[in-house]
Amino acid sequence: MVDEHTREALVVEVARRIDSERTVSVLERIVAHRGRSPELVRMDNGPELAANALRAWCRLGGSGACYIESGSPWQNPFVESFGGKVRDEVLAVEAFDSLLEAKTVIEDWRNTYNTVRPHSSLKWKTPAAYAAGWRT
Repeated sequence: MVDEHTREALVVEVARRIDSERTVSVLERIVAHRGRSPELVRMDNGPELAANALRAWCRLGGSGACYIESGSPWQNPFVESFGGKVRDEVLAVEAFDSLLEAKTVIEDWRNTYNTVRPHSSLKWKTPAAYAAGWRT
């Protein structure tokens, strides 16, 4: 999950199966950590994202839900770009021996992405530095 404003990679969930209940659980963790629900949750129409559990979470938590059209990745460019980076820089070059190893390597990469890599769209700040400046 990516914050569209700060470009922060909020979480990269690594599991053998991710369903709507797991997606809601991840959103709950993000809300607990950040202190409030997002104004809008933009997502594709995958079954784990279009399910009633997620729609109910958005409605009850006061978040809007914005579904992109099938086959229209340009409607969700930040997460598409992020997903490409994860694929190119981690998934295409690593062979994981266990789920724990995958979680560890991907979390390390996510932290590096947020704290070391500057983004041109953020005036060459890292997502973490930009977010910290935005909050103060």
